[in-house]
Amino acid sequence: MKYAILLHVLSVVVWVGGMFFAYMALRPVAAQVLEPPQRLSLWTGTFQKFFPWVWVAVILILTTGLIRINDMGGFAAIPTYIHLMFAVGAIMMAVFVYIYFVPFPKLGRLVQAQDWKAAGEALAVIRRLIGFNLSIGLINIAVAIIGRAI
Repeated sequence: MKYAILLHVLSVVVWVGGMFFAYMALRPVAAQVLEPPQRLSLWTGTFQKFFPWVWVAVILILTTGLIRINDMGGFAAIPTYIHLMFAVGAIMMAVFVYIYFVPFPKLGRLVQAQDWKAAGEALAVIRRLIGFNLSIGLINIAVAIIGRAI
């Protein structure tokens, strides 16, 4: 149980922390100092490095979450806040899967083709979805802490 909790929390830190860094620190600086070809190439490369870590985090979060739920007696026995955390986590995972399989490959193709305008539009879709996931991810962390304290 202790290892499941540790892996669960570390995976959340990697995923949500990575989104926070990308959205709040890297994005504004890249937009300010880089021209579209460099900025869009930077984002494509960054996602290529970050998304495999997100896949590992998603798998670990889901697996360790289900292990913890099972250890607590299953879905019928867990408190409401854990149901909420699971639902929000499932939404986040679905959003990530969508990003990975739809706008991310499109961004890569458009950067490869040097279609900077269309690539910028693809990146904007990813940015909005990551902003959404970051927001609900931070809320989910609050639910975990506050729900446990109640």
